[in-house]
Formats: sequence, C-alpha cells, structure tokens
Amino acid sequence: MIVNFFVKLLGSQNSASLIEGLQQYPAHELVLARSIISLILSLAIIKRKKLPIFGNNKKWLLARGVSGTIALTIFFYTLHYLPLALAAVIQYLAPIFTVFFAILILKENVKKIQWLFIGISFSGVGLITFSKLYGIDLGENISLEWLFLGIVAAVFSGVAYVSIMKLRTTDEPISIVFYFPLIAAPTMVVFCLFDFVMPVGIEWLLLLIIGIFTQFAQILMTKAFHLGSASVIAPVQYLGAIYAYLVGFFLFEESLSWIIDIGIILIIFGVLANTVLRNK
Repeated sequence: MIVNFFVKLLGSQNSASLIEGLQQYPAHELVLARSIISLILSLAIIKRKKLPIFGNNKKWLLARGVSGTIALTIFFYTLHYLPLALAAVIQYLAPIFTVFFAILILKENVKKIQWLFIGISFSGVGLITFSKLYGIDLGENISLEWLFLGIVAAVFSGVAYVSIMKLRTTDEPISIVFYFPLIAAPTMVVFCLFDFVMPVGIEWLLLLIIGIFTQFAQILMTKAFHLGSASVIAPVQYLGAIYAYLVGFFLFEESLSWIIDIGIILIIFGVLANTVLRNK
C-alpha cells in the first residue's frame, strides 16, 4: 500500500496539495524506476547466494516476468486515472483469478462454501462496474476503459501468482523476483524514450522508496506463495483495499459514492469469511 500511495502521488493531479511543485510521471517511467532498483538488488542477492542467474525453470520464470510486467504497468496506470480505492479494489480481483488458475494448473482443492464467499467479494467489484455501465453517479470521473484494463491487470497478476507457486519446487524466491525487472526494465526503456521526465529534488527519494519497498514486498509475497495455498494467501491481499480507501479519502480528497462503499464492504466481508473458514 505504501508503494501505491507514492505511485499515486507521482502521477495524480491532486498530489500538488500534498507536496508543492511535484512533477507528474507516466506510469511506465515509475515501473522503470522500480525495475532498475529491483534488478540491482536482486542481482546482488543472487550473486551473494551463488545461485544461477537465470534460474532453473526458465519457462515458468519467463511467464512470471512477462505477466508481472503487464499486470504492474497497467495497474500503475489505473492508479493514475482511477480513484485510489477503486484502482486497488479492481486489482484485488487478482486473488480470485489466482484461485481459478491454481485449480486449473496446480489442481488445488477449494471447499464449496468458499466459492460463496469468493462470489460475494467478486459481487462487490461487479456492483461498482455495473453501476457505472448504467450511468449511476459514483462520485468521481470514472472511466469504463480503465475499469476494464484494471480487470485485465488482475488477470495477469493471477497468472504471475500461479507461476510463483509453480516455481516453488524449482527456484529460490529471489530468482523468481529477478525475472520481473529482467523483463520490465528493457521494455519500459523503450516506452520512456518518448516521454521521459527527469526527476528533481525529493522525487529521487520517492522513486527510491517505490523501488526498495516493492522489492521487499515482492520477496515476502513470493516466499508466502512458496509456502502456502493460493486459496489461503491470495484473499488476504484484499485487506489493502481498506488502506487504499482511507488514504484516498484523507490524503487525495477522493469522494466516492455509497455504491463504491458497499462494494468495498462486500469484498472485505467475503475475504475475511473465506480466510477464517480456511484457517479453521
């Protein structure tokens, strides 16, 4: 959530009220900054551990790198063009897709009652989407295109998470993390050739924070998926929607309608119920 906040800060027009004179960055440049830092840190750890640089299961490592790059790039754009809470909620469809892919690819078992709670969570996002389709005022200038692209990002995130679980018997977490910047960095360099923004002052620090915090988050998430089941781990990520809602409301002054509030409540309820049931 810390990373999401700074990405929003560096790409939102409302950020001027928080830090005067802050430049707005294209999402792909933020992905590039995050990738360069991650690439350096990952290489250092891999060399210290004397691991093979390109890992073992290159097929699934490549799948993780490509899907992760697509997912994060689109998600960073949705953070720019959608309210923070809504962008986070749409992205948190990823755990649902993770469970679907885990069933198809990893043959994981999910109890029938869990599908009910997953459906409740999904209905929260569906309520927001269909309300926009029918022209209901949601309190912000919300684009259907970015809502759809947010779902696309969630699908690719699901692929990335399942790839991580597929790799847990063949590769170390840091090798898995390494493949994201390996794919993302050269790809984002091409995009940045057209609209690069040179950082100044405190912006260097903010970009550094994005890179470092994301690196730690990726390593911890990868270790979690190494050790656990997708149906347990993935839904817990929905809790970030609470933080996104509070940050968007208090810091970015985002005013959302009661429909979005209900949608978020449905999501959180479904996630907590699913997690408690699974733990029992």
